Amino acid sequence: MTSHSMRSLTKTNAFIDGHWVPVDQRFEVANPATGELIAEVADADAVLAERAIEAAHKALPGWRKKTPGERAALLQRWFDSMLVNKQALAELMSAEQGKPVAEAAAEIEYGASFVKWFAAEGERSYGDILPRQSDDKRVSIVKQGVGVCAAITPWNFPNAMITRKVAPALAAGCTMVVKPPQLTPLSALAIAQLASEVGIPDGVINIVPSTNAKAVGKVLTEHPAVKKFSFTGSTEVGKTLMQQCASTMKKVSFELGGNAPFVVFDDADIELAVEQLMVCKFRNAGQTCISANRVLVQEQVLDTFVNALKTAMEKLKVNVGTADEVDYGPLINSDAIEKVERLVGEATEQGAECLLGGEVLTDLGELFYAPTLLTQVTSTMAITQEEIFGPVVAVQSFSTEEEGIRKANATPFGLAGYFCAEDYRRIERVSNALECGMIGINAGAISHAYNAFGGVKESGIGREGSRYGLAEYQETKTLTLGGFAKE
Repeated sequence: MTSHSMRSLTKTNAFIDGHWVPVDQRFEVANPATGELIAEVADADAVLAERAIEAAHKALPGWRKKTPGERAALLQRWFDSMLVNKQALAELMSAEQGKPVAEAAAEIEYGASFVKWFAAEGERSYGDILPRQSDDKRVSIVKQGVGVCAAITPWNFPNAMITRKVAPALAAGCTMVVKPPQLTPLSALAIAQLASEVGIPDGVINIVPSTNAKAVGKVLTEHPAVKKFSFTGSTEVGKTLMQQCASTMKKVSFELGGNAPFVVFDDADIELAVEQLMVCKFRNAGQTCISANRVLVQEQVLDTFVNALKTAMEKLKVNVGTADEVDYGPLINSDAIEKVERLVGEATEQGAECLLGGEVLTDLGELFYAPTLLTQVTSTMAITQEEIFGPVVAVQSFSTEEEGIRKANATPFGLAGYFCAEDYRRIERVSNALECGMIGINAGAISHAYNAFGGVKESGIGREGSRYGLAEYQETKTLTLGGFAKE
C-alpha cells in the first residue's frame, strides 16, 4: 500500500475516467488560517461535467457485473489506503479547511469507516422470497444499484461527506460523479487518487471541481443518465436542486440545514451536560450541521449550568491547525466571520448578555473567532433562527418540560436534537416529542457509520450511513416467475 506525503496527494486537475484532466480556467484554494495560496485547481464547466457522467455511464456495466464480494475487496483496499495515508490526508485537509490536524485525522478515520462499513454491508444486501401466491407462480424481490449517481458535497467535512455518499453507491454497484466544494476540493481529489491506486476501475469515481456550482449542478440534476442525486448543503439550495431533479424523476437524498436544540432539564447531570455540549458545539469551530445551535436550559439549573459552561469554555485553545494542543482553528472565510459578528451583535443589541468572547482574535488572524457565550437570549433573535456555524453558545431559559419541548420544536428544521435528563420517563417522553431525525440523549457525539444520519421537516430526505444508507442507492425489483405446473 503506497504511503504518500501531503505534497504528492495534492492534485489540481479534474479526475475523469481514471485520468487527470487539465483545464485552462483555474481557481485558487487558500489556507483560511494564513491566507497562503495552496493550489490553483481546475475549474470544470458544464461540458466537463457531462464528460464525467459519460465516463461513469461507460464504467457502469463492468462495475455492476462484479460480485458484491469483488466490490467489497476493492473498497476494503481503499479503506486501508486512507488509513495508511491518514497523516498526509489530515495535513492536506487542515491546510485547505483550517481544522486542527488532529481533528482532521479523526475525520479521515471517520470518513474511511463508511468505506469499511459499506464494503461489508454490500455483501449483506438480501432480497426476499415471498410465500406462494398461487401454485403456478413464484415471486422474489431483489435489490439492484440504481445506476450512475451524482453528488454535491460541502466544505466543512471534505473527506467524510464524500465517502458516506460514494461508498454506499459503489457497494451497491453504482458509479459516481462528485462536485466537491470550491473551498475544499483537494481532499476529494486526493482520495480519488488513492481509489485509483488500489484498483477501483476507471470511471467508477469521477471528481469535477468547479466554481460554477449552478451550471455543473444543473447538469448533474437534469442529465437523464444520472439516476440518483445526493446533496449536503443549505435548504434553500437543496430545494432548487430537488426541483431540477424532478425533470427526470431521479431518486434523491438531501442532508440540509439544521437548527439543533440542546435542552438541559432540571434533573440533568450538569457536569455531563456541559461536557457533551462542548463536544457537540466546538467540533470544527462550530461549523457543523448538527452543532448545537439553541441551548435551552431549565430555569432551576440555569445559573449552575452557565457558570460551569463558562469555566469550560475559558479553557478552550484557539490557534492554527498545525499548533499543538489546539481545540479549534479559523472559520472558513470572511463571510463566516461576518455572519457570526452580525448574529452576536444583533443579539446583544436586543438584550442578550455576552459573558465571554464576542470578538475576532486578531492576534491570530482575521478568521479566528473567540469562544463566545451569550445568555438572556430570546426566541425572537436571529441567532436562534439561523444556523450560527461558529463557536458561539446562545443560551435561552424555559420553565416547564412542555415549554422546553415547544421551544425545541419551534423551527422548520429537524436534523439533530440533544437533551440531557436522568429520569427514564422524561427521556421516553422527550425522545418521542422532539421533531428531529437524530437525537443525542446525554450525548453530544451522535455520528457513526452504523447510525442512520438524516433529518425531518426542511432538514432533508433520506439517510446516510447504516443499512438504510445503502438502500438510498438501490432500487427494489419484484420478480414474478410463472409457468410452474400445478400440483
